Amino acid sequence: PRAWLQMSTATIYAHRFDAPNDEATGIIGGDEPDVPDYWGFSVKIAKNWEQAQAEAATPDTRKVALRAAMVMSPDRDGIFDVLFGLTRMGLGGAIAGGRQYVSWIHERDFVAAVRLLIAREDLDGPVNLAAPHPLPQREFMAALREAGGIRIGLPATAWMAEIGAFFMRSDTELTLKSRRVVPGRLLAEGFTFAFPEWPAAALDLVARWREGR
Repeated sequence: PRAWLQMSTATIYAHRFDAPNDEATGIIGGDEPDVPDYWGFSVKIAKNWEQAQAEAATPDTRKVALRAAMVMSPDRDGIFDVLFGLTRMGLGGAIAGGRQYVSWIHERDFVAAVRLLIAREDLDGPVNLAAPHPLPQREFMAALREAGGIRIGLPATAWMAEIGAFFMRSDTELTLKSRRVVPGRLLAEGFTFAFPEWPAAALDLVARWREGR
């Protein structure tokens, strides 16, 4: 094929608060101090995915690694459905203080970005698929509560999140790791986001979620 777009993940970047991670200056994770050892597992998977793609013997194929943040859509059982479901139950508060950054991308921007990457034969390598304005988890959930008209958002400590993750068969890395990822290459190429800010995206997603019920 002329182009090979391989899903990777924005979680390949390090857990950090100090600066955003773009493709040029971002810090790859896996060796951060003071984080659980198992957090390195998802980073290792992402590294292996990207390495396998890079080493594949396809000299005439353009390769793009899609370092995607959480893709937000109103579909049933997607990440937005889960987050809004918790929020509707009053559980949409800050987790462990809520300083950790949340990176995300609206489904319409994800599709538009993929179309751009298919069309642009001069673009290859890793590309961050994330909205340009990640925000702390406490602000992310506050905007979701406001979009849904929900007043109560009970906070949770880290150990409470561990219990919740156990019963949901999930992992607290998804909520405690700070993913501050920005789309450096997309912005440099002039890509225009339909939903660059989370509050507007949340309003759209909540409205469409309710229409589908």
